[in-house]
Amino acid sequence: MSHHLALRYTALTDVGLRRSNNQDSGYASSHLLLLADGMGGAAAGDLASSAAVTVIRRADSGTDDDALDRLSEAVDAANRRLGDLIEADPAVEGMGTTIEAMLWDGQRFAVAHLGDSRAYRLRDGELTQLSTDHTFVQSLVDEGRITPAEARYHPHRSLLLRAMLGRDDLEVDYSWLEPREGDRYLLCSDGLSDMVTDDLIAEALAADSIDVAATELVRLALEGGGADNVTVVIGEMVDARAEADSGLSCADGRPHLVGAAAEAPQPRISAEVDLHDSTASLAVDPEELRYAPRPPSRWRALWWAASILTVLLAIGAAGWLAYQWSQEQYFVSEDDGYVAIYRGVNVDLPLLTLKHLESVTDLDVDDLPSYQRDQIREGIEANSLDDAEQIVDDLRDEAAPESSPTPSPTVPTTTPSTAPAVVTQ
Repeated sequence: MSHHLALRYTALTDVGLRRSNNQDSGYASSHLLLLADGMGGAAAGDLASSAAVTVIRRADSGTDDDALDRLSEAVDAANRRLGDLIEADPAVEGMGTTIEAMLWDGQRFAVAHLGDSRAYRLRDGELTQLSTDHTFVQSLVDEGRITPAEARYHPHRSLLLRAMLGRDDLEVDYSWLEPREGDRYLLCSDGLSDMVTDDLIAEALAADSIDVAATELVRLALEGGGADNVTVVIGEMVDARAEADSGLSCADGRPHLVGAAAEAPQPRISAEVDLHDSTASLAVDPEELRYAPRPPSRWRALWWAASILTVLLAIGAAGWLAYQWSQEQYFVSEDDGYVAIYRGVNVDLPLLTLKHLESVTDLDVDDLPSYQRDQIREGIEANSLDDAEQIVDDLRDEAAPESSPTPSPTVPTTTPSTAPAVVTQ
């Protein structure tokens, strides 16, 4: 039963074979397993993961609060911390981090997941991925457009759709998890899952001890190419009444803190890039491209101003062209009871006049047939001034004459027939 279970733990990280610094942060204790994979390259991905882990690890306390509430409050606080760092130093605008956390309350785990760091469970020799990647490629898999096997080699497999960025649009997956004795839980950055297949992860995670498992997993990631930082945080559920294994790294009961969080990186105050350096673009860290890029905040106001001005100029140009076109149009309508020719279009807009009286004829609208009177009041469109004048001439032809005698009805003259004689009998 879960209330007789205890959590053994370990955490291990390596910078990898192609990175100059470690942007991962990991933490493990008897109540909390936590991993953050920072992103942003020169924009301080290591600072993001370190700050997030430093704040979230405060949830590792023995209070009686609901574990899921405590974890979600800690994640929200970490997000606010990132926002404060970005506001204080615009040079780190664009940094962010993934989050994978499991908080043990003595009976079950409260789980938080954000990004593409993963949570696995090894139970009875079977490995199960507990988390779902918040990535563009995973969305393609969910839609059935590519297979999971194809996703492993997709060129955009690391493009995140969700991450902790210090903004208000934080969207984290929270859940509860019921453990069993013998379960092993692995939290890892994509530096492991991109380099090592699930079969090999399962085999390594089943090692004699979690310390050996952690070492083997990191080794496999490095042998697989070591293209990224690799961090593993492992927890094992054991009988709380069993004697502790003094050979384990967690035997002393002290938490494990690894990666950037253990190195306490500082913000890059006023970090500058020479925009005239033609080689600068060659040194862009791929981590900067993991989330949709945004303009640096120091240029944001200018960028928005230029964008708004461009839109306004486009709208103004389109409006001017539309107005010029309207003034080349004509229509026939009414002015004070008489047929008139107008230049423009028969449309009423606030603060803008699109029609102008060109000329008024002596043709009274009331002299027209009723159906033409209605047409005149609605306006009859013309292709040109000559066309409008022709319409007026046609209307004159249809108008009732000013004075025309009413013909008297003609009574036909008939010759009376001879009436038949009445015969009386």
